[in-house]
Amino acid sequence: MVVNPFQDRQISNTERRRTFLESVDSSELVWHRDKKDRLVTVLESQNWEIQYDNELPIHMNPGDQFFIPKNTYHRVIKGTGQLVVDIKES
Repeated sequence: MVVNPFQDRQISNTERRRTFLESVDSSELVWHRDKKDRLVTVLESQNWEIQYDNELPIHMNPGDQFFIPKNTYHRVIKGTGQLVVDIKES
């Protein structure tokens, strides 16, 4: 059984709210790819970042949106406090 470093709450068939707690271990935030396109909307973030493969990290601020094409390597880099995002898949 895979244990995820986040908590998910389903909002609709295509949308979920994902929360990364401040207590998450940075080593759990690994490079990965998703099977579907995702639009990520940041709701809460203090110094958390997103990084795409071969690119520099980008600060995630409340209100920011990030498009992650399917099969694109990316990761989240831990900040302070919790990170809360809405994820819409297509």
